[in-house]
Amino acid sequence: MGTVHAKAQADNVSTVGGLFELDEPETLEVAISKPTIKLNGVRARVDRVHVDGLSRTKDDIVRSAVDELFHATDFEDVILKAHKARRSLDSLGCFKDIGVYIDVSNGPGSTPEGLEVTFQVRELSRIVGGINTTVSENEGNLVLGVRLPNVAGRGERVSAEYSLGHRSSSNFSVAATKPFPKSALQPVVTTSVYQQNHEYPWSGYRLLDRGVLLDVAFRTSPATKHNLQWEGMVRDASVLSKTTSFKVRESSGPVLKSVIRHIVTVDHRDEAIFPTHGTWVQFSSELAGLGGGVANIKTELQAEANKEILPGVVVQLTGAAGVLHDVFGTEIPELFYLGGPATIRGFQQRGAGPHCDGLATGGTMYWASGLHLYTPLPFQPGKGGLGELFRSHLFLNGGCLAHPEEKTQAIIESLSSVRVSCGAGVALRLGRVARVELNYCFPLRAAAGDAPAPGIQLGVSAHFL
Repeated sequence: MGTVHAKAQADNVSTVGGLFELDEPETLEVAISKPTIKLNGVRARVDRVHVDGLSRTKDDIVRSAVDELFHATDFEDVILKAHKARRSLDSLGCFKDIGVYIDVSNGPGSTPEGLEVTFQVRELSRIVGGINTTVSENEGNLVLGVRLPNVAGRGERVSAEYSLGHRSSSNFSVAATKPFPKSALQPVVTTSVYQQNHEYPWSGYRLLDRGVLLDVAFRTSPATKHNLQWEGMVRDASVLSKTTSFKVRESSGPVLKSVIRHIVTVDHRDEAIFPTHGTWVQFSSELAGLGGGVANIKTELQAEANKEILPGVVVQLTGAAGVLHDVFGTEIPELFYLGGPATIRGFQQRGAGPHCDGLATGGTMYWASGLHLYTPLPFQPGKGGLGELFRSHLFLNGGCLAHPEEKTQAIIESLSSVRVSCGAGVALRLGRVARVELNYCFPLRAAAGDAPAPGIQLGVSAHFL
């Protein structure tokens, strides 16, 4: 990460042999207050901008990121615009390090109030490899990846990833990404080809997806992000064992699916994992049926609000709801599921909702909510260091799921049959993308056929309800 340096030498400082000697004041009896410098009152303009260290990156994409500096009117504005330009350069994904230096302008064409801004950059290697971890539906995955950054000099990149989960799941994908930083809304276009293989023992089936995903991501404000997607896939569901129920077997076999999807996310939180204030809302809607053997309309809303009531003590309210309208061909893998350490705690994975022969069969409507209290650990180990990775956690969860075969009155009754659980535990931050929760859970209310899981429950996820 780069830093901004304003180079200046005080009037009462002289240098001798590389050492600083400060002029001693004549008396020490009078306290002298330190002057306040108002940077927004110091007139300044940018005469020149230098970008050092470019090799493969094209000049035009760099120029568009730093052009705004020439519109600065005072020194504070120069610093703010230089920081914004550094963020713009960093968002291109071309550089591993960016330093920003501000100095007085000199030489031909200099003005009395002129400054020179220099960006010292280090480009990424032509090939970047790595090993990391991800989480999905309470499953950890080891990811091996290779990336070719800045392929054509304007932020394009090609990446390939292979991941292996601890429950025999595996994924492989190849993606090509192209940013358009000079266009309105600065969209980023990504095309990927993938194969995903997952097992869902709670529902008795294995899912193999092979497909293509086209994604256009852009922002309409600093906090609002949109994703417009088209996805075409061949989905092949197969049973896991000979004892799998006939209802699940009916959903097995390959099917072609085409989906148009829009996801809008508005995030005003101060951070994603342990926020102290702010709200987060995500609304997704998708239409399947423009080709293929599946047609449905699916919408889902997730929201979160946080409030710090005492130093380090945060109250969090979460909620989610979803509706799926089947036109034709919708099978068990398409449905909603509830239960597990990331949704309604105190139930087995997919353990709250309709079941057949002990296997979760999902629903077409659901709602769920949570009330949480996060506090520092009582003894605060390593406060300011290791202790900041942990939080004590109290929770109350509730929600319910409607059966796809139920009609209007029965759906209303199902959505009124609330499952409730509460408990306490400890949460651990995993970087800035996920967390681990270890809770002791008390299911307070369950319906017939549910799979409660009282006692200790371990969960790993990027997003918890």
